[in-house]
Amino acid sequence: MDLSVVPDLTMRGQDDPHERAIAAGPPTIGQLAARVRDLAGRPDEWWRLVRFDADRPLDVPLDDATWPLPCRLTTWPPGHGGTVHGGVSTLVAGELAVVTITERGVTERPLRANRIRVHGGPQALTNPGPAFAVSLHARWDQAGSPVR
Repeated sequence: MDLSVVPDLTMRGQDDPHERAIAAGPPTIGQLAARVRDLAGRPDEWWRLVRFDADRPLDVPLDDATWPLPCRLTTWPPGHGGTVHGGVSTLVAGELAVVTITERGVTERPLRANRIRVHGGPQALTNPGPAFAVSLHARWDQAGSPVR
């Protein structure tokens, strides 16, 4: 099966599958997703940074000199929530739900562990579970630059 014609999401963070020289540009969704998936698979490198605060969610920047895209680790206390502003996320531990409010009502969709979720715009996340949740995030600003 020739995957060279499949869209960027399957490129798994490669700059170009044909090894052509390309100008540096903003990160693609595929590159962000590959980075978050890679980080989630190596908790031994960042788990020591996890901090818990029962009063509010905590964000911890994950800096890596070998990768230009900043990522962050977020711990969510039970019953607390917050907004994720675009980018990609994955749940590492616990429970999180994406809350959507429309004129039809409120819906909560679970954020599944070890699955990458792409957020096109602001998304409200909440921890409906009885324990802390831990998630990883990478995002970019409106100009296409990564955001810390």
